[in-house]
Amino acid sequence: MDVSVIVVTYNSESCLTPCLRSVGESFSHAVQGRLYSHETFVVDNASHDGTVALVRREFQDVRLLVNEANRGFAAACNQGMEAGNGRYFLILNADAHARGPALPLLASFLDGHPRAAVASGSLVYPDDSFQHSAFRFPTLAMALLDFFPINHRLKDSRLNGRYPRRFYDAPFAIDHPLGACMMVRREARELTGNMDEDFFMYCEEVDWCMRLRRAGWDVYCVPKAELVHLSGHSTLQFREQMFVELWRSRFLLFRKHYSPAYRLGARAIVRLGMRQQLGRLQRAQRRGEVEPEQVHGYRRARKAVLELMRHYG
Repeated sequence: MDVSVIVVTYNSESCLTPCLRSVGESFSHAVQGRLYSHETFVVDNASHDGTVALVRREFQDVRLLVNEANRGFAAACNQGMEAGNGRYFLILNADAHARGPALPLLASFLDGHPRAAVASGSLVYPDDSFQHSAFRFPTLAMALLDFFPINHRLKDSRLNGRYPRRFYDAPFAIDHPLGACMMVRREARELTGNMDEDFFMYCEEVDWCMRLRRAGWDVYCVPKAELVHLSGHSTLQFREQMFVELWRSRFLLFRKHYSPAYRLGARAIVRLGMRQQLGRLQRAQRRGEVEPEQVHGYRRARKAVLELMRHYG
């Protein structure tokens, strides 16, 4: 078996069909005269919509693993990889779908680059507009720009961890991809370990790539492997909770991989940034531009993040 495809779902009924159909269609394309074999796993994290019924009804060739509780993204990915037999594992978001030969292109790239542990594709939004799919590892400047967008030009800059768009003309080495699509070499996983299940959602791919890179492996973006990504389908279901989860994962990442001085700087930026954001929301509420519950929700999230900050140090 060449590729084991792992799709983690959580209330993904509305977007899953294009994703799963695209897998089979993509692998029907030959790359350099070769057809790549694949198997597909859907790992469902206790969805309460029609996701499981959809898979059972429409995709009987897909292996379905159903969890009784939401185990988190990293744990579900590990579950799928443990079941898979492929030389490569493709982690694919339910809200993404491949175009043309995108998926066998990634496998072909890994075949030709034995020191590459990860190959990711390029992403576009449904309207075909460009979406960043490759990033540098987190810095304090990136944390600062999260809260203080000083200039719109900085959003897509190196300072904010983005690679120049001109890089997307050919494969290029990166720090880490967006976790929406990443193909991973089995050997690299066996030598470096699974995704860290302490990350419930967010930053698991960053931590994994940090460990892979430190073990001497390379990580690449392969722009010709193009996918459409809706971006944030599952996470948008719980905005307040996901804001807290994002910072929990970031604090965990900082504790694992960054110096005490870095963590001190990050905490200062987050405290100041949340205070400023709360003030902006309160002023907007007085002008009648936001509902009181939005302000109350941000207060709750801010309190939870401050508590996490003390926990992770």
